[in-house]
Amino acid sequence: MDPILKDLVEAVSESEDLETFVRPLLKILESVTGLESTYLTSIDLDQNTQTVLFARNSRNMEIPEGITVPWGDSLCKRAIHDDCFYSDDVSGRWGDSQAARKLGIETFLSHPVRLGSGELHGTLCGVSSGQVRISQDAHQLLIMFSDLIAHQLDRERLLARLRQENITYQQSALTDPLTGIPNRRAALAELSRTLQVAQRSQGVVHAAFIDLDGFKTINDTYGHDAGDRFLIEMANSLTAGLRQADFVSRYGGDEFLAFGMDCSADPDTGRDVFRHRMEALMSGRFSIGDTSLDYPGASVGVVTSEPGNDNTVALIARADEAMYAIKRKRRAIFIKPAESHPGIS
Repeated sequence: MDPILKDLVEAVSESEDLETFVRPLLKILESVTGLESTYLTSIDLDQNTQTVLFARNSRNMEIPEGITVPWGDSLCKRAIHDDCFYSDDVSGRWGDSQAARKLGIETFLSHPVRLGSGELHGTLCGVSSGQVRISQDAHQLLIMFSDLIAHQLDRERLLARLRQENITYQQSALTDPLTGIPNRRAALAELSRTLQVAQRSQGVVHAAFIDLDGFKTINDTYGHDAGDRFLIEMANSLTAGLRQADFVSRYGGDEFLAFGMDCSADPDTGRDVFRHRMEALMSGRFSIGDTSLDYPGASVGVVTSEPGNDNTVALIARADEAMYAIKRKRRAIFIKPAESHPGIS
C-alpha cells in the first residue's frame, strides 16, 4: 500500500478525537505539498477571531498552536473573499496583512472547513516562508482533508449531542416531572444503595412514608392546578428542610418517601428527631397559586431499618404500615378556607 494512503487509513480508522484525527493529516499534507507548516484553525465570527488549533512545524516556519489573530486581518478571510486559496506571492497579493508579514509567510494554501450545516468552522492551511509551487493534486488533497475534518467535527458534535440527550433522558427517567424531585424509581435505587452503606458502616436507615391527608379535598375545592401547586410546595418544603444527606422523593400521587442514614449510638432518638422534623415540614401555610392554605399536616410513618432483616421493599412496606397506623389515629382533616394573599383581590 502507498505510504500516504496507509497513513490516511490509519488516521481515519484509529483516531479517538479531533486531535488524533487531524495531526496525521497535517503530516501527510506537509509531505505532499512541501510546505514548512500545516495547521488547522477555528473561526469565531462573533468575536471576529481566528485561532490555530493544531499545527505541524518541521522546518524554519513556526505557526504557534493557540495563537489567535483578528479574523479581519487573516489570509484565510482574504482567500475566501477573493476566492483564491493558493498564492506563492503573499507579500505581493496580500501585503496589507500584518499577521502574514509578522510570520513571514510567502506561500499560502488554504481551504474552508465547513460543517454539514454550511457553518464555517475554520480553515485547513499550509504556509512557507519561501515560494513553493503546489500541484493540483496536492491542492485537491487539502480540499479532501478539509472535508474529512468537517465530517469528523459533525460526527463529534452528533455524539456529544447524543450523550447529552442520554444524560437528559436518564435524569428525566429518575425525576418527577411535576415537582422536580426524584421519583419512585430513583428512590428505590438510592434506598438500596443507602441500606448497603449503612450495613457496612454499622448504621441504620430511618425511612418516612408520607401521605398528604385531605389532598382530594384540596383538588375538589380549589382545582387540580391548585393541587399540583400544593404538591410542588410540599416537595420544596421537604427538600429545603431536611439534611443534605437525606433523600426525598415523590413516591406517587400524594405520597412522598424520605430517608436518611444514622450512625449515632442512639438511633431511637435519631428516629424521633427525624419524625418530628418531617411532621413540622408538612404543616403550615402553603401557597397554592392566588390563595394560601393552612394545612394541619400529613400522616407520616417513620421506621428504622433492622440490619440483616430489611431490604428495600421490606423497609418501605413497614414505613407504609406505620403511616396507615398514624392515619387511623388522626382525626378528620379540616382545611381552613383559602384566603387571598396580600395585594390579591
